[in-house]
Amino acid sequence: MASIPNRPSASYQTPTRNVVTFSPRDLTNYSKMRMVALFLILSLPQIYSSAQSPTETADPQETATKTTYLVLYRPGPAWLTGKSVMEQPLKEHGKYMLSLYIKGSMKLAGPLSDNAGGAVLLEVSHEAEAKAIVENDPAVKSGVFVYEMHPWKLQPWEEFEKKAKAAAQ
Repeated sequence: MASIPNRPSASYQTPTRNVVTFSPRDLTNYSKMRMVALFLILSLPQIYSSAQSPTETADPQETATKTTYLVLYRPGPAWLTGKSVMEQPLKEHGKYMLSLYIKGSMKLAGPLSDNAGGAVLLEVSHEAEAKAIVENDPAVKSGVFVYEMHPWKLQPWEEFEKKAKAAAQ
């Protein structure tokens, strides 16, 4: 079983409530985790609505010509050993990801919560475009990340569900 790195360092129980104390290091990591969790929670409605039906928000012809790629980032030779993904030098990578999101090439991205790297969902016209995007990522160029990239066919699960419900009636 994996250990939980950000557990409270000490706790004790009073008759009326539990009190948890943190060391300064735990509090810093806890704050970072809370910020990441808050970002993900606030992003979910947008992600969910755009993932539900991309043809409602995009030109159907444009969507049909795009291919989805899943990019898995793993620690590279410049990864700071013993440091979490949140402690890696990824500021320029973050700016780059934001620029891709604004352009519409990147749909989803984030760190893996087990500190094993990150994942990105790209939607682009062809494989060469996806490969160029990843190879120009500052974290890949600097060696903090290495990557693997896979074309990914997303299934229309909403349609499958509707068909299954209709067949069951």
